Amino acid sequence: MAFKVFEKGSAPVPSVPSVTIQKKGLFSLNDAAVRLLDDPEAVQFLWDEDRRVIGLQAVPLATPNAYPARRQGVAKGNKQPNRGPVLVAGTMFTKFIELDTSQAKRWIPRMEGDVLIIDLNEPGQPVTSNRNRNKQQENDGD
Repeated sequence: MAFKVFEKGSAPVPSVPSVTIQKKGLFSLNDAAVRLLDDPEAVQFLWDEDRRVIGLQAVPLATPNAYPARRQGVAKGNKQPNRGPVLVAGTMFTKFIELDTSQAKRWIPRMEGDVLIIDLNEPGQPVTSNRNRNKQQENDGD
């Protein structure tokens, strides 16, 4: 009998930077990726068509073409309010570069100077939310 790899799904290692491009183009950066950008108030999207890489660069919110970087789910009483994923609306950008966002995927980015690089030549890890994973498991059991 051959082994199958258990795919852990949506929980990345917190100390490893990750960027998830969710369905419809919402970018989600984990805390490690946000720290690489020095916790920006906004980012601008960069696109290198020849290399097929996306760049995220920290910029002041007042910068033309800036997209606000907002913390998700900072709950009342959270002892670490500056932790958790940062969301950036990237729907128009993903449409501009014609990126298929029908399936959420996660990449491990790297820094080039002051730009966080997402290399689309690398296969992104498919991400399934807990809600969808439960539905999929129910369907698999039928």
